[in-house]
Parts: sequence; structure tokens; C-alpha cells
Amino acid sequence: MLDPNWLAALSAIHRRGSFELAAADLSVTQSAVSQRIRALEERVGLRLIRRGQPCTATPEGLRLIRHFDEITLLESQLGNELPALRSGSAPLRIAVNADSLASWVLPALSACEGFLFDLVIDDQDVSQAWLRRGEVMAAITSQPGPLQGCETVALGALRYLATASPDFARRWFAGGIRADTLSHALSLVYSAQDRLQQNWAERIAASEPTPQRVVLRSHLIASSQAFIDATLLGLGWAMNPEHMARPHIEAGRMQVLRPDVVLDVPLYWQFPRLVGPALAPLTAEIRKAAAAVLIPTSESAPER
Repeated sequence: MLDPNWLAALSAIHRRGSFELAAADLSVTQSAVSQRIRALEERVGLRLIRRGQPCTATPEGLRLIRHFDEITLLESQLGNELPALRSGSAPLRIAVNADSLASWVLPALSACEGFLFDLVIDDQDVSQAWLRRGEVMAAITSQPGPLQGCETVALGALRYLATASPDFARRWFAGGIRADTLSHALSLVYSAQDRLQQNWAERIAASEPTPQRVVLRSHLIASSQAFIDATLLGLGWAMNPEHMARPHIEAGRMQVLRPDVVLDVPLYWQFPRLVGPALAPLTAEIRKAAAAVLIPTSESAPER
């Protein structure tokens, strides 16, 4: 068996980025961390950490980190069944998209005890990659899979509305919402991976008698709440989750540009099949919270 202290050192170095910070997290000396990694690399006969700034795990190192995370979760479940073995809350790293975190995920996390959550914020289109690499134990993703060795739970669809402040809409779209007006009006994007605004604009352009290419000019704002605030202030138009935008729409502070054209992004909860029982309480809370906000899909409908 591999020494859990070796694996804990490997995980801490990769996630903190240095031997020094890993030592601080583990409350040991930097020399002790170095010795543990040396012993682990000698045991498996492979390099597991790329030394640099930051230090990162090799693919083989990531596989061992996933193994360590799985063991930690399974032992936490054992502690629930055998109280004498209970050792405190289990660390749980999850990849989640910012809009889900801002609109419905937190109630699920707060309702589930026994975990120390470590949230990785990334776009729903790429969050599955974190799970595939073994860097997280679960992910909320728009990719249904299949992912080898993993379970996939359909949650529903997060509905996005194209929104703007009334003043912004009057200024930029007085003559209508078309490919040419969208190309001139400023928009907002969350990150380089965020294609929601582009996808919506291309749907508008495709419906025109002579389809045109839409090239958006965008502000980059990596915050869900700042997206809402920037839209209200007229910084640009944006795709905002209906759940977050609705109060502002009803109050007249924000308007929907095309109520007939919405984007529904299906979301899935994915995790390794091995740790499914340990994650069962959290999975139940995730499904409950999602059902309160997301649009039901044929996949997410409960079985009769």
C-alpha cells in the first residue's frame, strides 16, 4: 500500500503550487514534504511532480491524486457507519460553473454536512475536463459524457435571456436587433470560453433573409454578479440566467431583448462511480436545488 502521507504531500503540492505552501498546509517542514515525494516517486518509479513555478503533477501524479481523493471520501463514509473511525469532514473538490454557483448550487452545499468544499470555478463547457484529469471528484458540466468510470445525473437546463438596460436597448437597438446592430453594440463575456453571447447572436443572424457573420465587441467580466451589475449600468448587453435577471426585469431595470429567443444550457452532475455512495447525500441535495431553479428536460424528469 502507498503511504497516505506521501499521497497527501503530492496532492498539496499540486493544488498549492509549491513545496513550501504544501508544507504549511500539512503542518510539516518543507524538507519532510520533499522526502515524502522522493519516497513516493521511488516507490512508483515515475516522476510525479514537475518542479517549477508553479509545481504541477504529471499525468501519473494526477492519477494518484484522484486515488487519494477517492480513498479519503470512502474513509469518510466508513466513519459515518463506524463512528469510532470518524476523522472529521472530508475534503471535496468540485468543478462548477459560475452562474450555477451564483444562482442555485450554494443552497445544496449548505444543506450537506461532512465535507470541506474546494470549488474550482470554470465554464460549464470545460468543467468535465477537470474531472477527466482527476483534479476534482465531481463536476457540474454541460457535457453529458460518457466519461469512463463516472456516473452522470441530468439536472435540467439553465435558461439564459439576452438582456440589457432600457437605456442601452434604446441607444443600440432602436432600429431592431439584427446582425449589424449586434456587431456594433458592446456585449459582455465571462471568459475566453464563454460563447453564450456569440451563440445567441448567431441564432439571430441565421434567422435573417440574408444571414451575416456577427463579430461581437465585448467587455471581459469574470463574475456572475458583476455581469448583472454591468448589464444594469448599461455597460453592454449579456446573456444572464433567468433566475438572476427576473427580479430586475420585473422592476423595469432590465429588459429582455428577444423574449422568443432563449438559450437553455443542459447541466449534468458527474462523479466517479466508485465514490457514488459517499456522495449520495450531496447528490440528493444537488438534484433538489437544481429542480427549484432549472428548466426540466426529458433527461432530468423523475422516473415514474
